[in-house]
Amino acid sequence: MQLQDVKLAVVGLGYVGLPLAVEFGKKRPVLGFDINPHRIAELREGRDHTLEVEPGELAQAGGLSFTHEADQLAFANVFIVTVPTPIDAYKQPDLTPLIRASETIGKVLKRGDIVIYESTVYPGATEEDCVPVLERVSGLRFNEDFFAGYSPERINPGDKAHRVATIRKVTSGSTPAVADLVDALYGEIITAGTHKAPSIRVAEAAKVIENTQRDVNIALVNELALIFNKLGIDTQAVLEAAGTKWNFLPFRPGLVGGHCIGVDPYYLTHKAQSIGYHPEIILAGRRLNDAMGSYVVAQLVKAMTKRRIQVQGSRVLVMGLTFKENCPDLRNTRVVDIVRELGEYSIGVDVYDPWVDPAEARAEYGIEPVAEPAQGAYDAIVLAVAHRQFTGMGAQAIRALGKPDHVLYDLKYVLTAQETDIRL
Repeated sequence: MQLQDVKLAVVGLGYVGLPLAVEFGKKRPVLGFDINPHRIAELREGRDHTLEVEPGELAQAGGLSFTHEADQLAFANVFIVTVPTPIDAYKQPDLTPLIRASETIGKVLKRGDIVIYESTVYPGATEEDCVPVLERVSGLRFNEDFFAGYSPERINPGDKAHRVATIRKVTSGSTPAVADLVDALYGEIITAGTHKAPSIRVAEAAKVIENTQRDVNIALVNELALIFNKLGIDTQAVLEAAGTKWNFLPFRPGLVGGHCIGVDPYYLTHKAQSIGYHPEIILAGRRLNDAMGSYVVAQLVKAMTKRRIQVQGSRVLVMGLTFKENCPDLRNTRVVDIVRELGEYSIGVDVYDPWVDPAEARAEYGIEPVAEPAQGAYDAIVLAVAHRQFTGMGAQAIRALGKPDHVLYDLKYVLTAQETDIRL
């Protein structure tokens, strides 16, 4: 297959797939497929509820069309799979979306076709888990009748500076010729350039360690915060002082959620354990980061008790529910840990987040966000996400939401040490 012969389909139109499809749609005909008909309907109307793509950008992608009908995928000879790869309740990889996408593609797969995966997986998943599904459903043979590639996504939700085209792309293919074609295909849209990995497994491993490294670094800073809090030292002040050295890494303590950092390490540890190795540092970091919600609530309750504020039956405002600032992404947000832990103390919790779709919050977590927080109503306020609406309020306006005697806990260092009662 030559580059000019490529007929492209992007399978999965979420935070990863849609921006990718839009960029390709500016260059060539692209079919965007998603199993959710409501998602297809809104995209056809020029709207993206994830806010990753502006209406003007959608309009510029003249070659992009949308469908939720799987049989229309027969149009394509190159498929890019961008479905989610979550973890289950036992923190094990859940490849269900990936397997189902592979089954869907397998039904229309033809001789000479290429399937490129972007979803985050453990090393070996493409060839060991996905390719057998393609073979079984299509009846074709891998690397004889059809081929595969892997090019890990590097989308950062809500980031308007680092976009698909401006982030260097790792590419790979199941044969040298396919690797060249995959690299050239992405080269059409990636202005930052590409890096062709020597194998699919190397590309998979490169992706999964990117976020594992960040997770471990944040875990270290979270542990330092626990130590400094016990010593009565302001963590932010310590990090600012240490940051004056040129090679000090600027990580900050906090909740670790989202679709990547809080999930990807479990894919790597799952694979490591399957080959008989128990990863000590990675799992220790995961345990520490997953426990931060409970720690925050314990600190808050202690502060309320010291102020003689009745904990049971009190009312707390949690400002922010998304996993990061200035985006509506609720996937794997760890703010829910705080909300649930507060409930264990019989505390009434109001969650306020102007970025969140209330229906999504109800469906995903059983949380009903308030449209507006009540003035002067709360015994404690937790500033959990640094949305620009919150950072622009200032300490006085935030404190006006609390009762005359209340506790303000700033998780995101939005306020100064003098303006808040507790910081991580």
